[in-house]
Amino acid sequence: MIQILVRLVFWISGGLLVYVYFGFPLFLFFFAGRKRGQAPRAEKSLPPVSLLISAYNESAVIQQKLVNSLALDYPADLLQIIVVSDSSDDGTDDIVKSFAARRIELVRQMERNGKAAGLNLGFQEARGEILVFSDANAIYQPDAIRHLVAHFSDPKVGYAVGSARYVDSEDQVSSADSEGLYWKFETWVKERESNFGSVVGGDGALYAIRRHLYEPLRPTDINDLLHPLQIIVKGYRGVYEPSAICYETAGGSFEKEFRRKVRIVSRSFNAVRRAWPVLLPWNQFRHWLCLLSHKILRWAAPFFMLLLAVSSALLWANPFYRVFVVLQALFYGLALIGWFTKGKGPRFIYLPYYFCVVNLASFLGLMKSFGGSLSSTWQTVRHDEVPTASAAGPVARRGL
Repeated sequence: MIQILVRLVFWISGGLLVYVYFGFPLFLFFFAGRKRGQAPRAEKSLPPVSLLISAYNESAVIQQKLVNSLALDYPADLLQIIVVSDSSDDGTDDIVKSFAARRIELVRQMERNGKAAGLNLGFQEARGEILVFSDANAIYQPDAIRHLVAHFSDPKVGYAVGSARYVDSEDQVSSADSEGLYWKFETWVKERESNFGSVVGGDGALYAIRRHLYEPLRPTDINDLLHPLQIIVKGYRGVYEPSAICYETAGGSFEKEFRRKVRIVSRSFNAVRRAWPVLLPWNQFRHWLCLLSHKILRWAAPFFMLLLAVSSALLWANPFYRVFVVLQALFYGLALIGWFTKGKGPRFIYLPYYFCVVNLASFLGLMKSFGGSLSSTWQTVRHDEVPTASAAGPVARRGL
């Protein structure tokens, strides 16, 4: 009986891992190739837009971000630009104030309460029908907002997500390379999800929602996942727009990315609990399937990995399962080498390392969420440099 139970654990955990990383992408490949609905049409009269830029101690990058924002191909009288400063103390606010005559508005939190609380303040000052959310180091292509806004001509669209791309720095090639490979895959998944029903989640660097769909955030909320989930619950859908492009510098070392991923997963899982009706399959079944497959089961992957390793080891006497023990040992051995070399080296070494780092971050993030250990503030993990649109590197960004 115990042997049967162990085998069942082996096949279920192994099957779920295969589904998460291969089965779901194959499903999207075969069933989500065509766009759902008509292509967005350009409106004759553009809606007013409020661009909300989150900033905490961004003096190294904020000036270029503001210059970039002022150069966007959107009518100046329809584009409100707000910088939300989370009690910055490095001169960021002074730089923003120097742009006051050029229609840049500053909203400052007097105490540091985090990004979510700052966005609530920024929302109170926003006048646009469409809200666009951005990070201080995200440099937009001139037509990025136009591409996003075009989707809101469809009354069923509640949010639109752009394509954030990495620009590499010379000292972070390994991290950016594996991130780039990972996010090329993520970008493909987002586009297929959008075709199938709704893209799951947003991207803090570039996403837009209808103003009347905004709900006040708690300090520990992650806005670029909670907003889309709440909008899905209201019956709208979300689209991914690959032509709405921005560029960011890669986050840096694996250690820095690791801390960011732990924070993102902990707050993302909390967002799902906050918007729990999205877990009901009859409330937009297609989005439910993508949320379960792309996010929830992937966050649970480290538990499946642990169960697979333990169950296969317990079945060592059987030559068939012994093969899986050896394969797992080789894989984790390469990941361990990657840990000692800090992710540097040939791809067959640092990709297993990166895969394990991501899943360890998911494990710790879930533990933090279950334990209620959620932080409302953040520290930037990137280098103090701003990318240029001409220096585009590998595709895309967040979304564990």
